[in-house]
Amino acid sequence: MSIKALQDQLADFADRRDWGPFHTPRNLVLALTGEVGELAAEYQWLTEDEAAKAMDDPEQAQAIRLEMADVLIYLLRLATVTGVDLEAAVREKMAINESRFPPA
Repeated sequence: MSIKALQDQLADFADRRDWGPFHTPRNLVLALTGEVGELAAEYQWLTEDEAAKAMDDPEQAQAIRLEMADVLIYLLRLATVTGVDLEAAVREKMAINESRFPPA
């Protein structure tokens, strides 16, 4: 599924629930920040080895996947609400990174 298709699906989901007034840039950034914290909590206190193997445990893997999904959902909603073309933004940022970090 494309980024645009995901954004459309999420917009429809939010619209059917009348969440528009709550999906302001500020609120979405705060929600995104919270979800990143929840993702980080899945790895908090793990050793490097345990973190590298976290996806081997089905229960832990599901929790991590769902937190990643929440992060992406809020990021996509933020992009929709603010009119940011994420694909173009990624291409722009990658071009900048190519200049900043040349291959070894």
